[in-house]
Amino acid sequence: MRNSAVNFLYETVRKFPDKICAGDEYHRLTFRDFFSSAYAVAKILNEHRYFNQPVLVYMPKSVEAIISFAGTLMSGNIYVPIDANSPIARIRKIIDNLGPCTILTHKKFAAQISGLGITDTLSIYLEDIVRGRSADNIDAMIRECRECTDLIIDMDPCYVMYTSGSTGIPKGVVISHRGVVDYIEWALSVLGIENTDVIGNQAPLFFDNSTLDIYLSWSTGASLHLIPENLFMFPIKLLDYLEKHRVTFIFFVPSVLVSVSQLRALSPNRLPHLKKVVFAGEVMPTNHLAYWQTALPDKLYINLYGPTEITVDCTYFIVDRIYGPEESLPIGYPCRNSGIIILNEDDHEAKIGEKGELCVRGSSLALGYWKDKERTQKAFVQNPLQTNYLDPVYRTGDIVYRNEKGQIIFVGRKDLQIKHMGYRIELGEIEHAARLLPDISNCCVLYNKASREIILFYESQHEIPVARFMKDLSSRIPAYMLPRKFRHYQKLPLSPNGKIDRKGLSDVLG
Repeated sequence: MRNSAVNFLYETVRKFPDKICAGDEYHRLTFRDFFSSAYAVAKILNEHRYFNQPVLVYMPKSVEAIISFAGTLMSGNIYVPIDANSPIARIRKIIDNLGPCTILTHKKFAAQISGLGITDTLSIYLEDIVRGRSADNIDAMIRECRECTDLIIDMDPCYVMYTSGSTGIPKGVVISHRGVVDYIEWALSVLGIENTDVIGNQAPLFFDNSTLDIYLSWSTGASLHLIPENLFMFPIKLLDYLEKHRVTFIFFVPSVLVSVSQLRALSPNRLPHLKKVVFAGEVMPTNHLAYWQTALPDKLYINLYGPTEITVDCTYFIVDRIYGPEESLPIGYPCRNSGIIILNEDDHEAKIGEKGELCVRGSSLALGYWKDKERTQKAFVQNPLQTNYLDPVYRTGDIVYRNEKGQIIFVGRKDLQIKHMGYRIELGEIEHAARLLPDISNCCVLYNKASREIILFYESQHEIPVARFMKDLSSRIPAYMLPRKFRHYQKLPLSPNGKIDRKGLSDVLG
């Protein structure tokens, strides 16, 4: 049994020392050289006598950032990735919440970090550690690192991932080694990744989807390519990159797949090496997925679901057919060792077809929010179906139901459920109806509480007359659900992790 997630890397570097481990625009490192650089990071951290403490990784998406993750784990500490392009105010809030910590960074960020005015931190510059490292004896390095990592237990923190908080204070989600190990062991059993695979990484390293990419590489010997972020704005160039690097596995947010579909950029001879297309993070429009399935029918398509608080994903669905535009794509079935409960408004288990809140229990649960006992106690609560012993569950805030096949169907967010004109309305249902309309590439529906108006933000090549919207939507949803305002975008704004930026859109309500 693995007590630490870094044990995956220990095992693989012995098997495949000379295979390419990770590459970006500037580096391509073998597992031997990657591990040697991570060992150098671990040595520096050990010299400062840190153990089971947070280490902030303050640098852009790069192989060096992943080296920092590995080195932190090898030293027996906890890595904390952040977006180096975040506003200074947000970074300051994160460091204030973390407390005394070490910062792994580049010298180019020295002035920026100094300007934060934070005390009780130590900045270590990666250029001074890994430059010119030679690949020493791997077994000797592992033995030395195990003196620290063998002291870790599987319920110790592996990483802290900061997400947005409703109060404006970022939440530090604490994920355990056990959560990562269980998740990756499940993923290996379902995804079938091998050492010959090439993983194309889309997710930012401060977004939990990147966890799957990194640890699949560490656990199998598959090569990990960090796709340059600017390519996701240019679908044709993105496809060219995937072909050039012979990528066999991608884990993308749906908006990336949608952008390719909008341009009709696929053809039967495109992406010949690609085997598996995995997506998660938001609803995958079935019409755009159908385009991928029709253009590239030989690929395996998998829908994953899960909030950051439960170690990346807790349900999965291997797409078994082409779904019609009016159908909802299932989020599927529980991942192994993830307990899924659907609770109705009375906190009883929902029946087949009855909507309720998706709740998760088991080893995938986060340990809570870093230094935030109050938020932790609100989000992670006792299972109302079990009163005989401690059995915490995470209430996701997502409304779902099980169909007759036992598949879980996502409906929408609980906080996007509104009371309007005396009716209870799921904004996700309006979004689903709008996506079926011709010329609509994507959309987002929000509610202005002040004016009591439903507002549809839509993405299209041209502005659509309101009268046409009202006519087409009225054939699909009741009159009380019809939006009263429509906002046209050539391209809907996206958050750094590639989802529709709902918070940004809510700021322009009026």
